[in-house]
Amino acid sequence: MMADSLYELKEKILEEKKIIKELQGFFDSMKSINSADEIAKVTSQIDLLQKSLKKANEEIPGILKSLAVGAPLNQSSPAPLVHPKTSKEKPKSDVKETVQKIQEKKVIPVSIDMDRLEKETLKRLRKQKAVSKKKKVERASKYTQISNKIFSGLSLKMTKLPIFKRLREDLIRANMQFPQISYISVILFSSLLSFLVGTFLAIFFLFFSVGALMPFISFAGDNILSRAPKVFWIPLALPALTFVFLYLYPSLEKKSAQNKIDAELPFAAIHMSAISGSMVDPSKIFEILVSTKEYPTISREFTKLINEIHIYGYDLVSALKNTAQNSPSKKLSDLLNGLATTITSGGNLPEFFDKRASTLLFDYRIEREKEIRASETFMDIYISLVIAAPMILMLLLMMMKISGLGIQLSTNMITVVMVLGVSTINVFFLMFLILKQSAGGGR
Repeated sequence: MMADSLYELKEKILEEKKIIKELQGFFDSMKSINSADEIAKVTSQIDLLQKSLKKANEEIPGILKSLAVGAPLNQSSPAPLVHPKTSKEKPKSDVKETVQKIQEKKVIPVSIDMDRLEKETLKRLRKQKAVSKKKKVERASKYTQISNKIFSGLSLKMTKLPIFKRLREDLIRANMQFPQISYISVILFSSLLSFLVGTFLAIFFLFFSVGALMPFISFAGDNILSRAPKVFWIPLALPALTFVFLYLYPSLEKKSAQNKIDAELPFAAIHMSAISGSMVDPSKIFEILVSTKEYPTISREFTKLINEIHIYGYDLVSALKNTAQNSPSKKLSDLLNGLATTITSGGNLPEFFDKRASTLLFDYRIEREKEIRASETFMDIYISLVIAAPMILMLLLMMMKISGLGIQLSTNMITVVMVLGVSTINVFFLMFLILKQSAGGGR
C-alpha cells in the first residue's frame, strides 16, 4: 500500500515538473509574438496547463496523508510554493493576469494525522520489555564426569587401537555430543557397573531360586557346588554384552540418522532447486533451508556446513567437502561433493539440483514401495502368530489335559498362558515395527 502511494506521489511530482517546463516555454515564446491571435492561443494553452497544475496540486495532500508515519508537522508558517518567474519583461494585460495567478498559487497545508492502528502499535512497542537471551552452556553429565575421572587415562591409551578408530568416525557422523575419550570412559565404567550387578545376581541365584508360583523367591534346595556352574557365567556375560552394545550404539545412531536424511533429502533437494533458480549465493541456500525448520535431520548437517564457513573460515567448496566427509548419509555426501564440483567448474546450479532431485525422488518412491510390500508380509506373519498359533496351542494343551499325556495344565493356567503369550507376542511385534519404522526413516 505504501509503495503504491510513493509511486503515485512520484508520478504527480513529475507531472507538475513537466507542466511547469511547458509554462516556461510558453512564456519564453511570447517574447517574440506580436499577433493578437497567437497571443490568445498561447494564453488559452496557459490556462489549460494552469488547470492541470491545480488539479495535480489538489491530489498531492491526499497522497501525503496516506503516507503519514509520524506526528503532525509544525504548520505555524507553511512555506508557499511559488512557481518560477517566467519573464523579466511585462507581458500583455491578459498574460500578466495569468502570470499573477500562477505566482500567487500556494500549496495547501497538509495535516499529517497518525492512524489509530499506528498509535496502538507504537504504544505496544513502548511497553514491550527487552528480551534477555541466555546462553545455554551444555556440560557433561555426572555419569560422564565420573567415568572420565576413573578411566580417562586408560581411554587415552585405547584410542590408539585400530578398533576404536571406527568408533570415532561413528561418533562424529551420528552427531553424538561425546568426545572419543569420554565415550570410551563411559563404556568402561558401564561395563564395570554391569560386572558388579552380574556378580550380585550370581550370588543371589547361588542361594535362591525364582518360581512362577507363590512364593516366587525361595531358598535353593540344591548344593552350592552343583549350582555354581549354572550361574558363574552371569558376571562375565553381562559386562561383555554391555561393552558390545555401547560400542555398536554409535553405529546404530549413525544408521538411524542416515535413514532419516535419505527420507528428507529428496524434498530438500527440490527446495534447493527452487531457491537456486533465484540466483542467490550458494551458501545462502543452506541458511534458508535451516531457517525453515522443515528438515530437522538435514538441518544439523547444514548447520555444521554454515559453521565451517562463518566460524572456521573455510571457503564454500572446502566446507562442502568437509561436511560430505563427515555426513552419515552417502546420498547427502554425493550431493555435497557434486555441488562442490559444479561450483568449481562453473556449472549450472539450478540444473544440477533439478537433476539430482529427480534421481533422489525416484529412489524415494522405490523405497516406499518396498516398505509397502514388507508391511503386507508383516501383516501375514502377525495374523499367523497372534491368531492362528495361539488357537492351535490352546487346542493341543486341552487335548493333552484330557488324554493325560505330556504337560497337564488346569483350565485357568491354560488361560493365563494364552493371555501372556498373546500379550508378549504383541509387545515384541510392536517393538519390531517401531524399530523398523525408525530405521526406515519414513516421512
